[in-house]
Amino acid sequence: MLARSVLFVCFGAVAAQDLINLIVPPDAKAALAASAGKLDSLALNEEELQWLHVLAEGWATPLKGFMTEEEYLQSTHFEHIIVDGQYVPMPVPIVKTCTTEEKDKLTGKESIALTHNGKIYAVMKSPSFYEHFKEERAGRTFGITDKGHPYIEIIHNGGDWLVGGEIQVLEKPVYNDGMDQWRLSPAELQAEFKKLGADAVFAFQLRNPVHNGHALLMQDTAAKLKEQGYKKPVLWLSPLGGWTKDDDVPLKTRMDQHHAIIKNGIFGDTPVVLGIFPSPMIYGGPREVQWHAKSRMNAGATHYIVGRDPAGMKHPDGTKDLYHMWHGQTMLKNNPGLAKMKLLPFHFASYDTKAGKMAFFDPKRKEDFQSISGSKMRKMAANGESPPAGFMDPEGWKILVAYYKSLAGKKEL
Repeated sequence: MLARSVLFVCFGAVAAQDLINLIVPPDAKAALAASAGKLDSLALNEEELQWLHVLAEGWATPLKGFMTEEEYLQSTHFEHIIVDGQYVPMPVPIVKTCTTEEKDKLTGKESIALTHNGKIYAVMKSPSFYEHFKEERAGRTFGITDKGHPYIEIIHNGGDWLVGGEIQVLEKPVYNDGMDQWRLSPAELQAEFKKLGADAVFAFQLRNPVHNGHALLMQDTAAKLKEQGYKKPVLWLSPLGGWTKDDDVPLKTRMDQHHAIIKNGIFGDTPVVLGIFPSPMIYGGPREVQWHAKSRMNAGATHYIVGRDPAGMKHPDGTKDLYHMWHGQTMLKNNPGLAKMKLLPFHFASYDTKAGKMAFFDPKRKEDFQSISGSKMRKMAANGESPPAGFMDPEGWKILVAYYKSLAGKKEL
């Protein structure tokens, strides 16, 4: 069963010229690169490089770099940062860690270079260091401190200090994985929406394959927007492209599946823009739901779809869900920084055995509906089983089965 989702309608999305773009202009790049080569450096891990990508292109507008201590405290305590006396939603800490040795070496430097695998990606101006209270950060961000949570493990594996400051980015990260062309910046996405003549852009955040229940929801959303008077609603299929936990379906498999279903027209006649969101996934429940929505607004979405517990997971002890399934959308509705969002409810979608396709759940004939949860879907794919006809685009399903078959092959080796 596809959980009831909601459509949040947000007006006044950030215009392209309002975005914080931290990538230095081409005519200034050579000089900055030359000076950066003479600076002391601090290495970024893979997850921090993804956060740098997020910062560089303006997804985290109005942040101008990794969080200073003041910004970090505002984020962890208020779930907002304060800019010109106004609260701006920023529920997820975007920070850079370092060791005590690195902090002692770099304290007092006017600027430092930020590197990854020996390559300089950015310069941080006036770096400031502050203690990394890991347990407090975990507790305030996730509500637990259990190291069995995959992102809390990352926090505890990080350095004992945080360093913040404004950054100048020499170039955005390039991953050379065959998917860089789909990593459109917020400004590029806004240009694409404009080119399509969109008067409404509804973003669908996901980190899983898309089945026909999702497609039904997207088609219904487009129809409702047209009923409201919009002439050209555009769907932004926005897969999360950063770090995810080991048992999530990897980005390459998801993207292959997304390409197949778009090609096969499961969204009907609604124009679709496929654009990767480069943020890591932190599994932060309601906090992360707000981050996902705010960042999509920065990139030009006028409407945002969120379903049941989209940033949640099971408690590390396996006993229960870590977060309430509806608190994410409740926080979106009540966040004062997102007060211009309006709520439109949708119905449950499930497999209708009579019609042989996904349909909105009808409680009057509940015996006709079959629930196929995400975990059940993954188990079927892993076992090479076929779902009921009409559950997922056949080509998309084959891609998912091939991925799980490859995992089984690796285990045999």
